[in-house]
Amino acid sequence: MRALGNIWYMAAWPEEIEQGKLFHRQIIGEHILFFRDENGQIHAIGDRCPHRFAPLHIGQQVGNAVECKYHGLRFGADGACMFNPQGNGAIPKAARVPAFATTEKYGIVWIWMGDPERADPAAVPDFPVLEPDDYAVGHGYLKVNAHYELESDNIMDLSHIEFLHPLFSTEAVRRGKTSSSQEGDVVWSKRFISNDSLPSFLEEIFFLKPGTPADRWLDCRWQAPALIELYSGATPTGRPREEGHEAPSVHFFTPETEKTTHYFYGICCPRSMGEGAQRRADEQTEAVRSPFLEEDLPVIEAQQAMIGDADFMSLQPILLPGDAGGGRARQVLARMIAAEEARN
Repeated sequence: MRALGNIWYMAAWPEEIEQGKLFHRQIIGEHILFFRDENGQIHAIGDRCPHRFAPLHIGQQVGNAVECKYHGLRFGADGACMFNPQGNGAIPKAARVPAFATTEKYGIVWIWMGDPERADPAAVPDFPVLEPDDYAVGHGYLKVNAHYELESDNIMDLSHIEFLHPLFSTEAVRRGKTSSSQEGDVVWSKRFISNDSLPSFLEEIFFLKPGTPADRWLDCRWQAPALIELYSGATPTGRPREEGHEAPSVHFFTPETEKTTHYFYGICCPRSMGEGAQRRADEQTEAVRSPFLEEDLPVIEAQQAMIGDADFMSLQPILLPGDAGGGRARQVLARMIAAEEARN
């Protein structure tokens, strides 16, 4: 599939990859096997045994190696076969699988799918709302049967929440003032809604007294490949923004295939809230799972089904005001992919 290679993708939440257990996930079409070595460090190698192409993840971990269930070949963290129980034990030169660089930062496992020599952990983007000393983060994951850019579009244009998410929205969303901007390869999509009557769920989130008219903002920050921070906040109508409360969240989309996506989301609560910050983050993450799963996901998957194998832009989608940010993001990503392909 067409996707950036030389960039960090979110691969997993750390708790998904357990000590002593093999973990499989497909990323940009590649089957990857993740495991922790005896020191707890995470490694990622190709999941397809080069002998008879059995998936390595159905095998077992032996020390710091992975043993194929079919014929017992063992592969180390560098992808090379290190043990052959067959015949005289000679190891064929081609007995190896790809190895992928990984790093852990912000409570996330990242993977580099491109040139291993360019895999610099310092290139993981900055996410202040994921700094563990400053924020407690609730973790969520969904598998989506749709292209990852459709999911990115969905967050960058939040005009849909009026129609899909009564838990989050009122009709005032359509009156919101929208804007988009670009800073290098970073795209902002913003919506400001004034004098809104918020649902009780949001009044609680933003510490507003019931029935208080509110000014509300929804600011999305996108960067490649599809990493979005959503800064959602509110203040009593007419009051300065700094007097309000904000509930940041992250929405990271990793392509599995051309038509399937890994959706990682997290709700972030400031540690300044005290000991209850993690509990609050976990509760809010659980609260939004149902709308994501039962409201967003069916529409986006139905959207993908209608698009089928067609190129999205070839269908000539009409444009509405809220599409500006998502459109910019698509253009940035397309340019980056084209530039990478030209270098290769």
